Amino acid sequence: MSSQPFNASAVTGIVALPDWTLLRAHGADAATFLQGQLTQDVLGLQEGEVRLSGYCSAKGRLWASFVIWRLGAEDFGLLCSADIAAAVRKRLSMHVLRARCRIDDAGSDWAAFGLVGAAGASVDAHAPAPWRARQQGPGWMLGLPAVEQIPRWLLVQPASVPPPDLPALDVEAWRWLEATSGVPRITAATSEQFVPQMVNLELVGGVHFQKGCYPGQEVVARSQYRGTIKRRMHLFATTGSARPGQELFHSDDPAQPAGMVVNAAEAPGWGNRVLAEVKLAALEGGSLHLGSTAGPRLQRLALPYAVPDLAHA
Repeated sequence: MSSQPFNASAVTGIVALPDWTLLRAHGADAATFLQGQLTQDVLGLQEGEVRLSGYCSAKGRLWASFVIWRLGAEDFGLLCSADIAAAVRKRLSMHVLRARCRIDDAGSDWAAFGLVGAAGASVDAHAPAPWRARQQGPGWMLGLPAVEQIPRWLLVQPASVPPPDLPALDVEAWRWLEATSGVPRITAATSEQFVPQMVNLELVGGVHFQKGCYPGQEVVARSQYRGTIKRRMHLFATTGSARPGQELFHSDDPAQPAGMVVNAAEAPGWGNRVLAEVKLAALEGGSLHLGSTAGPRLQRLALPYAVPDLAHA
């Protein structure tokens, strides 16, 4: 399960991300509308700031996760997985009612790219720090947390604009960095599977507990304050291929799933990485496996932030 050591200075390039889509919320009531729908404090979102957010069902289960920032005073960009974008736009639009807000799927007009390493400075000598946004021509650069000392950005720009002429990065290398960052991305395979805390969304700044009501807010708050969290997301290495939505099994209980893959990647030479939600009790002994107890074994790795190992912390 070991991987080759990183030479951080050598990891650089750009990769197209067709599995990301931009939704735009715009209008005089856009901020107020999103404030009442998402887990994030949208009204408090400042110009040049990037935040994570979730969109929950009434049962507190995540329909989607977003990277959100201000495109303008009354215009917000929400990046999410492309395979859920249409359904999420439709569901959000159903609740607009008389609010002066429009939710548009800009996926056909805008394109997303991942930048890593020295590629960021090649695009902009003042490339934004993590969780900061900077306008880049007609598009935007969004800073993400570094992984293994490798800087990362999202570049979101009109699809009609050619991407920067930079070395190509393999998409699995990007996904490896994404999984290893410990920041979850909800896809169609995992939509409505997790309360935000199950995938550590509040640990990476994606939930604001003082902002007021939104769908599922009571469930999310109860999970936080009453110690009902029995499952958490952790990072694993494995020798097998994994996919979002795939179940994990514990060696002592082959009949009942012990968790579910959130994000995964298989980058040659780097080792396979699995970001998975798992029962906390399943971490106390025995072994975890992909697909079944006969499947590839999972080796727990450290995340770049502290994760409570108890049901409540």
